[in-house]
Amino acid sequence: MFTYLNPAVREKLIADKKLIRINAEGERIDVDLAEHVGPLAINLLGPIPLPMSLPGVTTTVQWYAAVRSTELNQVEGLARDLRARGGQHLFSHLVSPLAVNSVLVIGDPQQQSNPLVRVHSNCLTGDVFGSMRCECGPQLASAIARISTEPNGGYLVYMAGHEGRGIGLWAKAATYLLQDAGEDTYQANRSLGLPDDSRDFTDAAILLKYFVGEQPFRLLTNNPKKVTDLNEHGLTQIETIKHVTGISDWNRRYLQAKQEWGHRLADEDIQT
Repeated sequence: MFTYLNPAVREKLIADKKLIRINAEGERIDVDLAEHVGPLAINLLGPIPLPMSLPGVTTTVQWYAAVRSTELNQVEGLARDLRARGGQHLFSHLVSPLAVNSVLVIGDPQQQSNPLVRVHSNCLTGDVFGSMRCECGPQLASAIARISTEPNGGYLVYMAGHEGRGIGLWAKAATYLLQDAGEDTYQANRSLGLPDDSRDFTDAAILLKYFVGEQPFRLLTNNPKKVTDLNEHGLTQIETIKHVTGISDWNRRYLQAKQEWGHRLADEDIQT
């Protein structure tokens, strides 16, 4: 059973202030409010101590799991129905419709006036399998390492549902085959009738409003679209910090396509 759906466990988490809810402006609201919370309200579980070991960094962060209240309500409704019907063996199906984002709080960034932040799109092939067809895995490890060296740390927001710039793992596999046949990463998306980049950074913006607030922050990114998307949600005091790592012969053509699409990558960055 998913214990976080058990009403008794849920009440304990609320009492311990380990389960809270925030609105679209990053403000705390009543976690028990059933109506009028808005479609962008987010439930947060944490902080959860999480010791980590990645290439170049070993540290302990505070992990927060974040999910839209609307999605969580749907899953909890399904869970109640399955319990009533004795369908515990079907609980694994509740995972698929639930996009759970994460926030890693590294150090004590609330003591920092201009914290270092990374908004990282999930990439199974790069982050988990260690694929060198992209630079995602090295970017994730390097971001945590860089934030860890800050005097008071910072934040890493890990976005679920962003695989392949938002097209999903199955379509991403198809684009890889098209790339192997000669197309670049953006041409491959178009061949499938998909957008160049369909990622939604709304939840990232809401989480940053809650954790960072209205103060300026430095964002590890080479992607101007990510900054524009966050700006559109009211986060306008962003200083971009170039984040180049993991360059290899395997991903150089991929990075050149990013450069042509508008990523802030110089020729010398890609030849590193």
